[in-house]
Formats: sequence, structure tokens, C-alpha cells
Amino acid sequence: MQYWLMKSEPDEVSIDDLAAAPRSTLPWTGVRNYQARNFMRDAMRPGDGVLFYHSSCAEPGIAGVAEVAGRVAPDPTQFDPGSPYFDPKASRGQPRWVSIDVRLVRKTRLLPLTTMRAAPELATMQVLRRGNRLSITPVTADEWQAVLRLLHPL
Repeated sequence: MQYWLMKSEPDEVSIDDLAAAPRSTLPWTGVRNYQARNFMRDAMRPGDGVLFYHSSCAEPGIAGVAEVAGRVAPDPTQFDPGSPYFDPKASRGQPRWVSIDVRLVRKTRLLPLTTMRAAPELATMQVLRRGNRLSITPVTADEWQAVLRLLHPL
């Protein structure tokens, strides 16, 4: 099992949207970075843990825990001319972008970015590195456990 942090702007897809979706599952679409795409395509597997992170908002941070719920598939938004994620170079025969289903495990209280930055046990998290813009980053098992402890202190 692997662990991931997946960023979403809550205006686009929030933890509440995921909770309200049928079976609390949504396809993770719109990824247009090759490294993030490669994580989905080559490394993510059903059952992997996901930290659902709200980004580009008043208070960014982890808003819930989810899991990878399906296999990778072509991202349908790349074929839709009405989508902001349309890619004219993509074709159904040779898709460039992928999506993967994500299912809610539980919504949590928000773990703000400021709290994450202050936690020494999270100092190595990729999301905390200066200049990190990736929407999907791997999380180590130790970082995963540290986040869970911060979300549910004894």
C-alpha cells in the first residue's frame, strides 16, 4: 500500500463534493502535469491511502482521508472541447491524460498548512517544499501516520 496527497481547489471539487457523490466516489480528472499523471498511471493502486488537500483557498490544508477506488482510465475531459481541461492533441486512440477514482474514507477537521509546516515530523513532506506545485505527491508511511496523529490527537 502506498500513500498520496491529492490537491483540489474546493471551488472545483471539495471534500463535501466527494462526500455527496454517489458511493462517495469521484474520478480525479483535470490533471495536466506529466509527473502527477505518471503517479496516477504508473504507481497508484486501488486501496492506496489519499490525503485530500484543499488548495488555492483562504485556508489550505488536509480536509479528509480517502482511498484510490479504481484503476486508471483515460481522462474524459481531455476530449471535451467545452472543458477547461480539453487537450486538442489528445485522441481517443492515443489519450495523453488519465484519471483515477477516489473514494471518501472520512471527512476530518481541517489540518491547516500552517500546522503542517510547524510539525517537525512532516518536514520532509513534498507538499511543504518551496516551489512545489504538483497536485499529486507521494506521502511516506511515517508522514501518513504523523498526519493521522495530528488529525486525531490523544
